[in-house]
Amino acid sequence: MKKIVAIASAAVLGLGLAACDGPNENAMEDAGEQQAEAVNEQVDAMEDAGTMSDEQSDAITDQVEDRADAMEEQGEAMDEGAADANDAM
Repeated sequence: MKKIVAIASAAVLGLGLAACDGPNENAMEDAGEQQAEAVNEQVDAMEDAGTMSDEQSDAITDQVEDRADAMEEQGEAMDEGAADANDAM
């Protein structure tokens, strides 16, 4: 159930933001999402195998998603910096 909610949320968020994001933000967001997805798959497998608790899985998932959000924000800052530099010219 958590996977379905996460995937649906990511899809809605991605579609909503795609129209207004700059190229750096999109690239950083994509990279962050790919990394988060890979880690989440590993965490899910460990949870299914019984080597990790649900609480540990949730904590790692939250950390990875926070890192992906930070990457997206970094890309947005890069785009805003480029736009500000272009405006100054």
